[in-house]
Amino acid sequence: MNKFNSPYGLVALTDERKRHILQFHPDVQGCFRYFAATLAKPDHVTASKHDSLVIISYRFLPRRKKYLAIVTKIGSLPFVLTAYLVQKPKNATL
Repeated sequence: MNKFNSPYGLVALTDERKRHILQFHPDVQGCFRYFAATLAKPDHVTASKHDSLVIISYRFLPRRKKYLAIVTKIGSLPFVLTAYLVQKPKNATL
């Protein structure tokens, strides 16, 4: 398990969630080194429309010309739900 500082507390990336990310979003494999910076100081943050305790943190990766999106469940024990690459972030609201 990895833990990362964020404005929402210490965010956990469990081994199970990392396996999920690699299985369903294999293009993120080379991006785990950017998780700490993305969670600590994201370029954009968007709130989930479906769950008030879920946010999406974005960081632009110039070499890939895409944004790394990290979906995090915040609350008393914040943790990463998933991560993927996108062309542009959803409208930043936070």
